[in-house]
Amino acid sequence: MASAQPSPEQLADRYRRILAQLEELFAGYGDAACDDIARMATIAALLHHKMPHFFWTGFYRLQGGNLVVGPYQGPLACAVLPPPAGVCWAGIQQKESIIVPDVHAYAGHVACDERSRSEIVIPVREPAGNVVGVLDVDSDRPDAFTRVDREGLEAIVALVHC
Repeated sequence: MASAQPSPEQLADRYRRILAQLEELFAGYGDAACDDIARMATIAALLHHKMPHFFWTGFYRLQGGNLVVGPYQGPLACAVLPPPAGVCWAGIQQKESIIVPDVHAYAGHVACDERSRSEIVIPVREPAGNVVGVLDVDSDRPDAFTRVDREGLEAIVALVHC
């Protein structure tokens, strides 16, 4: 039996708790916690296990003109996303978060797993503000992501770089 969808207020509260937990984790390790890959791995694992509507949760990093998979949780991912197709590349090019209610209706969608039904992509910025990757979250539910997810994930992704 599927769990009931949380209200927007409950979802926003869940994101606030996850953000606080991540901030506490990262602060507790001092300079050792300033490794971007370690932070991405921690963020992906915590989000994936705390958010029931997340089917695939992970990062793609700009490397040599491609998006290369980074830390993630969920089924096998596409290892490399060459430009320019897909929601991840749209997030890189537009430099903003993108919510796709139905990935199968999205022109140029890259299907790493056919079970994905909706997607949200959040740009990852280095301290200077340049986009260096994305957090990519897929759901096996249609229309699973809202403004609340976008706002919560943007705050969490801001923790990637020290």
